This record gives sequence, structure tokens and C-alpha cells, in this order.
Amino acid sequence: MLNLCKNNGNYFGVKSFQYTFVPENKIQKSDFTEMMKDKIINKAKEMFLRLGFKSITMDDIACEMCISKKTIYKYFSNKDVLIEESIELVHREIHETINKIVAQNFNAIEENFEIKRMFREMFKSAESSPIYQLKKHYPDVYAKALSSQIEVCETCFRDNILKGIKEGLYRENLDIDNYVKFYYTLIFNINENTMLEKDAHELEVKALEYHIRAMATLAGIIELEKHLKNPII
Repeated sequence: MLNLCKNNGNYFGVKSFQYTFVPENKIQKSDFTEMMKDKIINKAKEMFLRLGFKSITMDDIACEMCISKKTIYKYFSNKDVLIEESIELVHREIHETINKIVAQNFNAIEENFEIKRMFREMFKSAESSPIYQLKKHYPDVYAKALSSQIEVCETCFRDNILKGIKEGLYRENLDIDNYVKFYYTLIFNINENTMLEKDAHELEVKALEYHIRAMATLAGIIELEKHLKNPII
């Protein structure tokens, strides 16, 4: 505590300041810890998506990063925890990308196809559907991830429907709640029960087409047909 200009127990308009000194080596250690943890999560995410959650071991990740397995366990108590952290990173990346797409002011139907292209690009290196893998091999991790994403999906789908109605691409008399629930239930069921990512992608594109056709006005059908001529590969 720094005391200045004291007179009869009072200060002449000068406040006392509390200084906290943090050793330089402590700051550097904290930064290094976060950097290393982030590097492990990013590498694990990449390997899990490309080669599968089940097949990749902690040894594989350590070998790929040229670090010891002990180092990984210093930051993550077990593989399930690392998978959870990796999934959270994927979700953050998805949300950031969706927000960027929405900010570009595409019409509602075009926005749906742009988001689908984003998912295809993000998971194109995956042979097996990530959701299928998680549900089969790590059901507790999957249940936790699913519960945190349902509300996000509902909001995203709802906003798109409201936007499409405003643009005259979707009908005004839609039961929005049921359309939202039907679509996200369909999408999650496709991924939960389809092993190959390629097959899941093809079914998702079909589901998106049926979802839009069920809501579309004549102008919406014309817009949809335009996008179907440019397939998402």
C-alpha cells in the first residue's frame, strides 16, 4: 500500500494504490501451459476427425507432437477429457464460421447451402462420421456434447426460417417449432446411424432439400432449384 500526503489521517485527494507484483517466470509458465494445452487440443482434434476417435490413442498424439505421453496426461486426466475439449473446439469453430456466413447477408436458402458447404469442408478428411463414432464408442461424451448443441441448432434453424419468411422464400403460415424440431432430429439421426461421412453428407443434402421444399413459396422453389444445380461435393 502506497501512502502519500497524509494529514491528520486524511489524504490530500491522492488515493492509495494496491500493487500486485507477479514474477516474470510465473507469467511465462502460465502462458506456456495454455499454449501447450491448446496445441495438444488442436492436434488431437485434427487426428480424431481424420482417423477416428476410437482408433487414435494418447500415444499416437504424443508421437505426432514429439512429446511424451506423460506431458499430455499433465493437462488431460484421460482420453475422454481430451475428446470433450476437442469437440468444444470444433463447436466453437463451427459457431464462428456460421456467424461469418450469416453476416454476409445471403438469402435464407443460400445461407443454408453455404453452411452445408462449410460442414462438408470441415469434415471432408473424415472417413467415418464423427457423430456416429462418438455415439458408438463414447456415448457419455456424445450425450454431453449433444445436450449443449440442441439449443444452438434450434436457434440457428429458427432464425433461418424467420429470415426466409421475411424474404418471401418460405410460407408465412409455418408451424416453426415443429419444422425446427423435425429438421434437427432428422440431421442428428442421419449422423448417429450412418457410419461413413460421405454417406451422411449425401443424406444431409437430401434432408436439406426436403426441409426447404416443405416450407418454400414459389420464389423459394426457384431459388432452391438454382442451388441444386450446383451440388455440394
